[in-house]
Amino acid sequence: MKTYLSILLLIIPLFMLAQEAKATDSILGTWWTSGKESTVEIYKVGNEFQGKITWLKTPLDEKGNIKADPKNPKPELHNRKRLGMVILVNLLAKGNNEWTGGNIYDPKSGNTYKCTIKLKDKNTMLLRGFIGVSLLGRTETWLRAK
Repeated sequence: MKTYLSILLLIIPLFMLAQEAKATDSILGTWWTSGKESTVEIYKVGNEFQGKITWLKTPLDEKGNIKADPKNPKPELHNRKRLGMVILVNLLAKGNNEWTGGNIYDPKSGNTYKCTIKLKDKNTMLLRGFIGVSLLGRTETWLRAK
């Protein structure tokens, strides 16, 4: 009887850890940005979440070239291509379908913002970009791409 109880006491915490890991990974996948102008694939590197651009509605600039990053504050990055660009970094799971501590880069403006994410449901993400405190920012709704 003690053996069964010991096994049960070992299995329950492992099950709870597996459920928690599954919940923190619920943002993994490909998401439509606001206005469906692009898709961003969110993936995990260690315990951090990152996101890269995987599709652009308008992949070419006005000269017919593949869109680059001319507004980046670092001149050496002006020619890097937007497609495949990592724009979301350092995001950590907080629990309760929330992720914090991240940064998001906006290639349209060349600005980097602090970032938090909340899942409204399994297919709707509320991404908040801000400077300094969350009160000074904007929330975008991203939808899971199917």
